[in-house]
Amino acid sequence: MTRTTVRIAMNGVTGRMGYHQHLVRSLLALREQGGLDLGDGTVIWPEPVLVGRSEHKLRTLAARHGLDRWSTDLDAVLADDGIDIYFDAQVTAAREEAVQKAIAAGKHLYVEKPTATGPAGALKLARLAQEAGVKHGVVQDKLFLPGLRKLRRLVEGGFFGRVLSVRGEFGYWVFEGDWQQAQRPSWNYRAEDSGGIAADMFPHWEYVLHELFGPVRTVQAHLTTHIPRRWDESGTPYEATADDAAYGIFELAGGIVAQINSSWAVRVHRDELVEFQVDGTEGSAVAGLRRCRIQHRAGTPRPVWNPDLPVTEPFREQWQEVPDNAAFDNGFKAQWELFLRHVVRDEPWRWDLTAGARGVQLAELGLRSSQEGRRLDVPEPGR
Repeated sequence: MTRTTVRIAMNGVTGRMGYHQHLVRSLLALREQGGLDLGDGTVIWPEPVLVGRSEHKLRTLAARHGLDRWSTDLDAVLADDGIDIYFDAQVTAAREEAVQKAIAAGKHLYVEKPTATGPAGALKLARLAQEAGVKHGVVQDKLFLPGLRKLRRLVEGGFFGRVLSVRGEFGYWVFEGDWQQAQRPSWNYRAEDSGGIAADMFPHWEYVLHELFGPVRTVQAHLTTHIPRRWDESGTPYEATADDAAYGIFELAGGIVAQINSSWAVRVHRDELVEFQVDGTEGSAVAGLRRCRIQHRAGTPRPVWNPDLPVTEPFREQWQEVPDNAAFDNGFKAQWELFLRHVVRDEPWRWDLTAGARGVQLAELGLRSSQEGRRLDVPEPGR
């Protein structure tokens, strides 16, 4: 057995997503299973190097997980020839500068989305990475969730016939922070810190729609701030300047219409925090994070609208569960495995910084659409 060590500078691991999903449930989980077995006697062994601003937090995390290397000096870490990959899960406003440094240092890149605060910055990162000849990837974790993997199976198997529409609901109530602590950091609600739910979620919706149903051709959006006053981590009140809800209509190639609501000011009355209903000429499906249910054309009931009588049909019971048919690993870990194989073996990879730029562009166009009150075309990035 040959072990290939890949050293990864992980910037932003003191944050919720960087720590739980990328460090613990992805790279450390790979180490716990003995590394990533490539099936030919070679094992990829990820070696995290923790990077951040807080010496205390980094030292604590390293000690907790038995890691030897951490640093508050990003420049020194990037100057180390032993570092193979730079990973970035910082706040969005800090990402672009750090990624440019990593490109200049010749590191392969794997970054969270959005990749930059605007389309110009996102495209610049993609161009610089291509010119430098480094491998680069963007986290697109929703594609690897069990529910959406089942949905992809249905699409690729022709279950829907001609897809007509996609309807998505995402969100939950984020506490204001006065009488219960908020579940999200306060910068999310400040436009000056690159906050906003459209900037956060429209990049997700771009790659989900693009990968499963086709490229987004137009966008019409309404963004709003439902909760204008919140309390930060220290209990200090502040004015929310970023949108906490975004209502979008997207026209896809082929005439498919997608409508997706995203909100941090909605109370959940559905089975999962995100659900997509896809309707086609031959059947429909409702997919969440884990589950996926279907109703075929031949099994579609015949509802009749009668407001004078109570509804007796068990609508939810008329849908069939799509079986797992496979063991689904953590979605972040599954994409990390593919990126590591791409770096070590040059295996195929399509979720690069250009794909990330498409998501940043869609978020910016959604904001413009809301401000201007009109539908906007979505060009290929850079055009």
